[in-house]
Amino acid sequence: MTQHSDGRYVDDAPYDPDAALQQLERADLDAPNWVLVWRKFKTHKLGLISGIFLLLCYLMLPFAGFIAPYGPNERNGEHLYAPPQSVNWFYEGKFIGPHVFPIVAEADLETFQWKFVPDLEDPRPIKFFCEGSEYKLAGLIKSDTHLFCAPEGATLFLWGSDRLGRDVFSRILYGAQLSLTVGLIGISVSFTLGIIFGSMAGYFGGKIDWVINRVIEILRSLPELPLWLALSAAVPSNWSPVAVFFIISIILGILDWPGLARSVRAKFLSLREEEYVRAAEMMGASSGRVIRKHLLPNFMSHLIASATLSIPAMILGETALSFLGLGLRAPAVSWGVMLNDAQNLASIEIYPWTAIPMLPIIVVVLAFNFLGDGLRDSLDPYQQ
Repeated sequence: MTQHSDGRYVDDAPYDPDAALQQLERADLDAPNWVLVWRKFKTHKLGLISGIFLLLCYLMLPFAGFIAPYGPNERNGEHLYAPPQSVNWFYEGKFIGPHVFPIVAEADLETFQWKFVPDLEDPRPIKFFCEGSEYKLAGLIKSDTHLFCAPEGATLFLWGSDRLGRDVFSRILYGAQLSLTVGLIGISVSFTLGIIFGSMAGYFGGKIDWVINRVIEILRSLPELPLWLALSAAVPSNWSPVAVFFIISIILGILDWPGLARSVRAKFLSLREEEYVRAAEMMGASSGRVIRKHLLPNFMSHLIASATLSIPAMILGETALSFLGLGLRAPAVSWGVMLNDAQNLASIEIYPWTAIPMLPIIVVVLAFNFLGDGLRDSLDPYQQ
């Protein structure tokens, strides 16, 4: 240390890069675990972007009715299979705000199909914060205010309409409420069963371990899709869409727990011999407390990553069942129900916008996979 004439002390020791690196490593070791996780997760760009995207999707769910310009089953009999309409901002070189052109159905005598011709001489401004079909905000508050609506005497089919004249864009927003929620409910059931049975098998061992392992092997030996179909077909057809939704979610959760139970069992078999577990047992801690307070926290990072990677399987399971007509049924709206209407390949060739519900499924499943990869890497912050 050198003292200057103004009384300040300056460290004049030579810079040691190894010492600086060791100091940074000590600072990392002293940092809280969540800081290390977040610091490493931020470096996984795909995982970070996917997490933000999924967060926005789930925050949007309570307000789907407000964002959608139409109701989920609102029909327009004069615009069956109407093509997507473009939103324009300029008319004849002048900025007049967002507007659409009315479309008129005309018969094509060559193909014997209806074609929709826009009236390019009649721009209609889109209405904002307008009254429309009634919905429940967050499933509780009745409202009929929408973010935007179709102009008077015109339609607003951003992604086209289906065979009954229903807006595809609005139905995708409403369908997200069921398709994205089914994964959360299913994974809750799956993780509850997987953690309970896996921890019991791994911690107690013996006959309990043998019985649980045989049950897991039996469930894993059954073909998954036929079993889904059989259980879904057993649901009474007169049940309400809400009841069917919860039953489908529970079925998906019940059939998904064996894989997690095996992972928990394997981890518990190795952790139960650790010294801190033995010390807790010698101090009189009950088996339940040892599992909750000492074993599960050491396994929580793997559980979080596994949950994120399992939700897409739940979403795809509901989509497959609804697509085959054995899951959710009309008037319920989900992405699988919408794809069920697009089973006819000939209609998709003529009206390709009816297959648009495939896109949110693909994007959401990829986002969950990227998020799971990012969490799996970042939950072990000390791994280089």
